[in-house]
Parts: sequence; C-alpha cells; structure tokens
Amino acid sequence: MGLFKRRRATPDAEPTQREARAATLSHLRDFVATRVGVEAYVEPQTNVTPTTVMLVATDGEWTRRKVPDARTARDLAKELAIPVYDVQRTGYPQRVRDYNARQRAGRRAGPSA
Repeated sequence: MGLFKRRRATPDAEPTQREARAATLSHLRDFVATRVGVEAYVEPQTNVTPTTVMLVATDGEWTRRKVPDARTARDLAKELAIPVYDVQRTGYPQRVRDYNARQRAGRRAGPSA
C-alpha cells in the first residue's frame, strides 16, 4: 500500500513551502543586488490577494512577491537594508507608473527591425 514510502519529487510537482520561500528570498535578494535605489512597499491583504511586498528600483522597475504578513515584509526589508513604506500611507511612486507606461509603449511599437 505504501503509506510510509517517501514521496519522490517529480518534475511537475509543486515546490514545498520551504522551497517556495527560499526561491522568493533568492529572487528578492537578487533584485536588490542588481538594481539601484531599491525600496520596499508593503501591500495589504485584500479579499483577492494575500499580503505582498513590492520592490521598486530607481528607474521604476519593480517586482512583487507574496509574504505571510506585513511584519515579515518589514523584517525582510530590514534584512535587505532597504527602506520600507506602507503603500496605504504613501501610495505608489510615480516612477512605477512611468516605467509601466514605457513598457506598454514598447510593446505597442513592436519589435524593431
């Protein structure tokens, strides 16, 4: 019956919680290490989305990952030595909207030959 057999990892198996956390931390650390002037913005939980942290670079490039709670997001920002803001109090920086607009314009223009 195999109740006590070890579960073998398969290529299409979902990552464990520990693996997912490690991948998230690795991604955020890499983002901070490879961009200039990164800041963290804590986004509250809603009915649709969990609590998230959004990292924003000086040029407006951003990345977002879910976190267990706002305290964890603040602790993470402290560990990464970056400023942290509550998006409900500060809003999103204009550079994020500018970056998104540049990305949309680039997609509309299509590939340049």
